[in-house]
Formats: sequence, C-alpha cells, structure tokens
Amino acid sequence: MSEPEETPPARPLLRIVRGDPSETELAALTAVVAAAASAPGEEPEKPERTSFWADRASLVRRPLPQPGSGAWRASAWPR
Repeated sequence: MSEPEETPPARPLLRIVRGDPSETELAALTAVVAAAASAPGEEPEKPERTSFWADRASLVRRPLPQPGSGAWRASAWPR
C-alpha cells in the first residue's frame, strides 16, 4: 500500500511583521482585510450608445484628394 500524501501547512493569510498588537487590534485588522477582500470590485462605467443620427463622426471631413494628372477630369466623376 502507498503512504497517504502529506499536505504542506497552510500559508497564513495575514502576518504581522512589526509591533505587538493586542487581540482586539488584530481582530479589527482581520475584519477590515476580510471585508476589503470580499467586496465586489467597481465596474467601469460603460458609455451610452448613441444613434447613427447623433454620431458626430459623420461631420468630420474626408481627406482631400491629391492633385495629379487628370485631376480636373476626375473631379466631375461621381464618388
């Protein structure tokens, strides 16, 4: 038979590096950290969708065509 696998000891979620907090201070700190970890994250606001008629991009002018040989003839052609 095989031996049961040993699980490594659980890593502490909170460790005090300096100072000597009382039990009350440690309980308050643990409550604050637990509440912050369980709070849902804020979702960024989504911009409102505008209709095609309210789209300001249609007012932006297209680039002008480059002049060249025959440009005067092409200017009368429909686009």
